[in-house]
Amino acid sequence: MAIQIFVTGGTFDKEYNEISGELRFKNTHLEEILELGRSKVNVDINTLMLKDSLEMIDSDRLLILNECKKSDSDQIIITHGTDTMVETAKFIAKEKLNKTLVLTGAMIPINFGSSDGLFNLGSALGFVQSLQYGVYIAMNGRCFNHDKVRKNLQTGIFEPI
Repeated sequence: MAIQIFVTGGTFDKEYNEISGELRFKNTHLEEILELGRSKVNVDINTLMLKDSLEMIDSDRLLILNECKKSDSDQIIITHGTDTMVETAKFIAKEKLNKTLVLTGAMIPINFGSSDGLFNLGSALGFVQSLQYGVYIAMNGRCFNHDKVRKNLQTGIFEPI
């Protein structure tokens, strides 16, 4: 069975608008990221939204949760903005799904060339295949339980609490 990947947006999929100088969403980059990483893992990619996580509201989280529930896969990766990733992970974890869910993202857009997104996605693919059922966050080469992590706003690194 394929690993389900749900795309929700975040820095992972942002692009630089050369005219306005702003970061914006156009399309997901997941397929090209997997190709660049030479991944041979069977995945099913579904874009749920392309949204900055600071703009996410509970109805967005409910959509993500419902799609996780409906998925036939018990291995799910959710790409997500880093600012509210922990909040979404906790929201999903309340349901105690019999699935392994790993949220991941990037601090730098994938199109910038020096993005951590490729590494974080690769880590998430490994973690989702090897961890027990539960909700996790994969960032900076580490995997955290959803309720034992925070984003350090001074360093931009996810760390245990």
